[in-house]
Amino acid sequence: MLKHLVPATIAKPLGRYSHAVEVPAGARWLYLAGQVGLMPDGKLAEGFEGQTEQAFKNVGAALAAAGMGFADVVKVNYLLTDSANIAALRKIRDRFLLDPPPAATLAVIKALASSELLFEIEVVAAKS
Repeated sequence: MLKHLVPATIAKPLGRYSHAVEVPAGARWLYLAGQVGLMPDGKLAEGFEGQTEQAFKNVGAALAAAGMGFADVVKVNYLLTDSANIAALRKIRDRFLLDPPPAATLAVIKALASSELLFEIEVVAAKS
């Protein structure tokens, strides 16, 4: 079982995330490559919300292939190309990531690997 930590000696998280997540000894680890809004047919979903929704679905499919689910997510890195989309990301994220939330980092960057990409998510998961 994952242990989510929000120490009283650190300021409370600024958003919905844990400061740290402890993984028990003997757990299986899974590192996912960054996932973007590409659909199974290779087409890119339209707009930020479409790409973000599809990226989360891709994460879910990769987790399922390893016998895991979103409850096993330890750490998430969110990469956005426009800070105006943070609220939309949070709305979509909250449908996939349950409480307690994983550790997380959000970065707004100039660009991703292709100018058409608006969002990318990196995930680390563990299951005992």
